[in-house]
Amino acid sequence: MIKAETKIRVRYGETDQMGYAYYGIYAQYYEVGRVEAMRVLGFSYKEVEARGILMPVIDFTINYKKPAYYDDEITVVTRLKEKPQSIRIPFDYECYNSKGELLNTGKVTLVCLEKSTNKLCPIPDWFLDAFDPFFP
Repeated sequence: MIKAETKIRVRYGETDQMGYAYYGIYAQYYEVGRVEAMRVLGFSYKEVEARGILMPVIDFTINYKKPAYYDDEITVVTRLKEKPQSIRIPFDYECYNSKGELLNTGKVTLVCLEKSTNKLCPIPDWFLDAFDPFFP
């Protein structure tokens, strides 16, 4: 399993009229966690794109438990629970406040596209090989 923990502080502009972190901001928080999980694999999104692969989101789900508020520090826990197969890469998420309370859980699925054709393609071998140390 691959696990990355990322700290993010809720900014004032990310809150709604109720004072909660706006529900839609979690897509961005999840992306920050995903970028850090990719770094655990040994490369950045920029490097993946430079090698001709794009990774759009095709599915995003979230289950809210508690709100976060302005200036709260959130820990985004990002996991890749299994070695991806075919074209899909599923990421699982949990967000916690500084008290360790679970704020939400979610899942985001990405696919691989060949940059030159903008068509779905299998996950390249060089990408899959990066998972081997984590999934022996």
